[in-house]
Amino acid sequence: MSDALIVEHREYVSVLTFNNPPAHTWTPESLQQLQQIVLELNANPANRALVLTGAGDKFFSAGADLQRFHHRDVTQATDFSTAFGEAFQVLSTYQGVSIAAINGYAMGGGLEVALACDIRIAEQHAQLALPECAVGLLPCGLGTQQLAWLVGEQWAKRMVLLGERLSAQQALTIGLVSEVVESGGALQHCLALAEPVQKQSPSAVESCKELIMAARDQTLSEGYALERQRFIQLWQDENQFEGVSAFLEKRPPQWRSNTEEK
Repeated sequence: MSDALIVEHREYVSVLTFNNPPAHTWTPESLQQLQQIVLELNANPANRALVLTGAGDKFFSAGADLQRFHHRDVTQATDFSTAFGEAFQVLSTYQGVSIAAINGYAMGGGLEVALACDIRIAEQHAQLALPECAVGLLPCGLGTQQLAWLVGEQWAKRMVLLGERLSAQQALTIGLVSEVVESGGALQHCLALAEPVQKQSPSAVESCKELIMAARDQTLSEGYALERQRFIQLWQDENQFEGVSAFLEKRPPQWRSNTEEK
């Protein structure tokens, strides 16, 4: 693997650092690498959370390397856009809890990778935007879909159609990020934020994440039915009995990973 993405494993949480200076731009190769990393984490019984951040203090990620778009080859463009969509879709279905530590500029595909995470924390100097229309393109890493769902159609249109760039505080106000922290503090804050995942059943976390995401594309009555279905499935999961037993016996639970369950 290249050094464009660096993975560090810390017990139950892994840290993925974007490392393609100066702006940590994406290439088809690094997008394929991201997809492979997430799949490997899903197969790792010890992994429960993933924190993504950028090396240094200026860029989280500035999105696509536009040098790779300076041509008229439709086949290359198709491959690149497919790599964006597939990588970020795999990230959005990561079975653990994913947190974006936005430590600087998050532009285009750099914001889209954060949108594919479960939680977003921004440092106070961060800037967020989807400026693709300014170069005759559009967000092809699920951005038009994820952003509209998270912040509503009006703000999505302001950011995409008008190219409006948001400060970290503006992003907090519209719900694009859940917290703003001091510059230099996002990674440690996100690692601390991930700590409670150890106390959660990995089976329950995966099912709850699926249910929350499913609310985007199904009716409320379908969601109710799926919720009950997943509840009964968890009832037959060894982690359910272990969780209740540990609570009644006043001891920490000994969870089995999703990989072990499968």
